Amino acid sequence: MSNVVVKDNKKTNLHFNFGSSIIQFLRENIGIIIGLIVLCIVTSIVNSNFLTTNNILNVLRQSSTNLYLALAMTMIIILRGIDLSVGSIIAVVGVVTTSSIALWGFPVYLGIIVGILVGLLVGLLNGYVVATTVISPFIVTLATMNIARGAAYVLSDGKPIRVMDMSFNNIGSGYIGGVLPTPVLFLIVILIVCYLIMNKTKLGRYMYAVGGNPEAAEFSGISIKKIQLFAYTFSGLMAAVAGIVLSSRMFSGQPTAGAGAELDAIAAVVLGGTSMSGGKGKIGGTVIGALIIGVLSNGLNLMGISSFWQYIVKGFVILVAVYADVIKKKKA
Repeated sequence: MSNVVVKDNKKTNLHFNFGSSIIQFLRENIGIIIGLIVLCIVTSIVNSNFLTTNNILNVLRQSSTNLYLALAMTMIIILRGIDLSVGSIIAVVGVVTTSSIALWGFPVYLGIIVGILVGLLVGLLNGYVVATTVISPFIVTLATMNIARGAAYVLSDGKPIRVMDMSFNNIGSGYIGGVLPTPVLFLIVILIVCYLIMNKTKLGRYMYAVGGNPEAAEFSGISIKKIQLFAYTFSGLMAAVAGIVLSSRMFSGQPTAGAGAELDAIAAVVLGGTSMSGGKGKIGGTVIGALIIGVLSNGLNLMGISSFWQYIVKGFVILVAVYADVIKKKKA
């Protein structure tokens, strides 16, 4: 009889914890959730095609690529850093992966491994230089941004490298069970991993500690260098995944791919409530922020607005979000 009571208590605690987590999530992100709902309503009024199943799946597919980058960028910004190289990593990984398959005769799985290793290498380089020198992350990643983009152009000779292998192309354009886009499945797995890292491990707690007060974290025995090395390497890995998915979806590796991707990722993170001053931010907020960016881009496309104007709109979105963060801190 007592065993039944214990089981019931466990179930009750589980339901309570889950419910309280949902309430806390809604409370922390109520502002941007309302903003997302309003944006969806306005977009659906302006264009009736917005709420169609195909378009919603398209928004999720496009947002997933941005979220790969934004989830890692959340960790980096919490650490008071920045990574401007992710867009260029997308390009060079896409070119290397497609070259491996189409030009060098590698099997698809091996070409993917090579591409992932390239992304890890660039991320590791970023992390090592940031952790072991006094050069700011902005300058370090600005340099690797140019190096990676240049390498993409050199390797491809400035031309797209086409891949017609469907086992590769289905990575970015396929569906699971004919319903769920493959990139969204990857996103769900990555999202769970990132949530566990940031909320259930010492590594996540250390990131918040380092971002909140680096001096106190160092005196507490936390290895700041190792934390930074992990965050930037993970960012390189996520950019590599984004590069492979994007090149698969386009059936080609293109040296121009990923241009401005870092802007979308940073916008999603800042919109999600992560402070540019470090030490504060949530994975859940970043997800909502990325969905806002995805819906905004999709809505502008449906309205036939030029992609050039979209850069201006996203720039204003970042400016407003950062300004709101500054005002919030002053009030606090």
